[in-house]
Amino acid sequence: MTSPNIEAAEKPPFFKRAFHEHTLRMRVVLTQIPLSVTAAIAALLVLLFFPDTLDNPLFRIFLISQAVLLAVCFAVPWHRLPFPSFLVIPVLDMVSITFGREGGQEALTGLSVLVVLPVIWLCASGLYPRLAIALCFLGPLGVVWGPLFIRGATTPQDLSRPLLYPILMLGIGVSVSVVTMSMVRQQKSLEEKDEALNAAFEASSHHERLLNTVLEALPLGVVAVDGDGNHILMNPRQRRTHRLATPPGVADPAESQLLVFEEDRTTPVPGGQRPVRRAVLGEEFTDQLIWIGTGPGQRAFSTSARPMRDDEESFAGSVIVFSDVTDLINALAAKDDFVSSVSHEFRTPLTSILGYLDLILDNAEELDPMSRGQLHVVRRNAERLLTLVSDLLAVRAGHLVVQPEALDLAVLVRGSIDSATPRAAQAGVRFSVDVPETLRAHADSSRMSQVLDNLISNAIKYSPNGGEVEVAAWRENGEVVCRVSDTGMGMTDEEQEEVFAKFFRARGVRNSTIPGIGLGLPITKAIVEAHGGTITLQSAPGRGTAFTVRMPA
Repeated sequence: MTSPNIEAAEKPPFFKRAFHEHTLRMRVVLTQIPLSVTAAIAALLVLLFFPDTLDNPLFRIFLISQAVLLAVCFAVPWHRLPFPSFLVIPVLDMVSITFGREGGQEALTGLSVLVVLPVIWLCASGLYPRLAIALCFLGPLGVVWGPLFIRGATTPQDLSRPLLYPILMLGIGVSVSVVTMSMVRQQKSLEEKDEALNAAFEASSHHERLLNTVLEALPLGVVAVDGDGNHILMNPRQRRTHRLATPPGVADPAESQLLVFEEDRTTPVPGGQRPVRRAVLGEEFTDQLIWIGTGPGQRAFSTSARPMRDDEESFAGSVIVFSDVTDLINALAAKDDFVSSVSHEFRTPLTSILGYLDLILDNAEELDPMSRGQLHVVRRNAERLLTLVSDLLAVRAGHLVVQPEALDLAVLVRGSIDSATPRAAQAGVRFSVDVPETLRAHADSSRMSQVLDNLISNAIKYSPNGGEVEVAAWRENGEVVCRVSDTGMGMTDEEQEEVFAKFFRARGVRNSTIPGIGLGLPITKAIVEAHGGTITLQSAPGRGTAFTVRMPA
C-alpha cells in the first residue's frame, strides 16, 4: 500500500492477483482481515469457555468495534480520499485492542499481543516512517498504561512492570520499517530500471522501424549474416535479387546452387569466392563484380562486405551489399564499342592521307619551302592523330604492344625536354633537369618517348601561371626511375584516385580552357605497366604534382 491504485487493463482472477494488483479498498480490507478473524476466534473461545466475559461491556466494545472497522474498510471509497487516510484504521485498532485486553483479560490472556498486527500495518505501509515508529511504542504503551491510569494504579512499579511489552512492539516496528524501507528502495530502483528498460525498448523499436524503412528505401540489396553464416536480415530488393539467383525448380537453394557467374557471364563463381561465403569467412572486400541469373534477365552486381565485431572484437557476422550496375556495364560497353568503331573509321582515311602526303613530299622539289614546311606540319599532325587512334584501340583492348631494346634513357629525356622548351617558354615555365650523362635501360624507345612527352606536356599544361617543372632520372636498386614534378594546380585526394581512369579530367581543368580528352595518363600507365613498371603520384591542391615512373633496368 505504498502507492495509489492503478487499474490494469486486464486483471487476473482475484485469488491469483498479487497484493499490489488489487484496488486500494481491497488492499485495506485484506490488511484488516487478520485482526478481524483473530477477534472472531477470540469471541468464539469466550463463548465456549468463558460465556460470562461476553457480559463485560469493554469486551463487547472490542468485538463491536472490530466488526465496525471491518465494515468501514469495505464501505469507504479510499481511492477518493487522501492516500494516507487509511492509516486511521490501525490506530483505531489499537484503541479497540485496549478495550478487548481490559474486558477479557480474566478469560483470555495475551489479547494485548494482537497489537502487533496494527504495528506491522503502520510500519509496512512505508508512509511517515518516523511517526509510524513512534506509534509502535506509544500505541502499545497506551494499551497497557491506559487501564492503570483509569484504575489509579500509577506507582512506579505498576508503570514499569509492563514496559517490556511496548519496547518489544517498538523493536518489531523498527524491524518491519527497516525491511519495508529497503523493499521500497528496491521497488523504486526496479521501477526506475523498468522505465529505463521501457525507454530503451521504445528507442530500440524506433531505431528498428527506422532501419527497416531505410533498408526498404535503399536502391541496394542488403543482407546480413551471423558468425555461423545464417541470414539475419535481408531487405526487399535483396530478396528480389535472391529470387533471380534461384535455379528453376529449387525452392530453398544452398549458396553453391545459386546462379552466380564471373565477369564473362557464363563461368560459375567458385564456392569460396562467392560474396556471401567470403563474408562469412570474415573477409572485407569492395566492388567484386558478379553476374546473377541467366538469359535476358541476367544482371550485373557490384558487391562489398564489411565484418561485424562484438565487444571483444571477435567476428560476429557480416553485412553484404549488392549494387545493380547492369546499366553502367552496358553503358561502358557501348562507349567502348563507340570508341572502337570511330577509331576504326578514322584509321582508314588517316592512312590514305598519310600515303598521299608521302607521295607529295617525295616529289616536293617543285614546291616552295613554305609549302613544303606546311606539308610536313600536316604530315606530323596526321601521324600524331593516327598514333592517338591506335592508342585508343589499344587502351580499349586493355594492353599495349611494346618492343623493348637497349637504349639510353637520358637521351630520350633530353629530347622530350628540347621538344617542350618552346611551349614551356610561352607558358612562363622554367625547367630544372637532373639527368646523368648516360642512363642505360631496356625499353621501347618510341613508347618511352610518348611517356615522357605526356608527363612533361601535362606538367607544363597544368602550370598555367608559370612555375617550375623538375625532370629527374636515375638508377636505383636495379630499376630506372624518372620523376616529373611541377608547381602547378595540383589535385585533390578524390581526383588522384581517378587520375588514371580513361577520359577523366579534374573539375578545375574541365572549367578551364586547358585542352585534353583524358587519355594521356591512362595510355602512359598502360605503357609503363607493359614494361613491367609502375607509375605513382603525389599531389596537393595548389602545390603541384609529381609523377614517378619505375621500371626494371
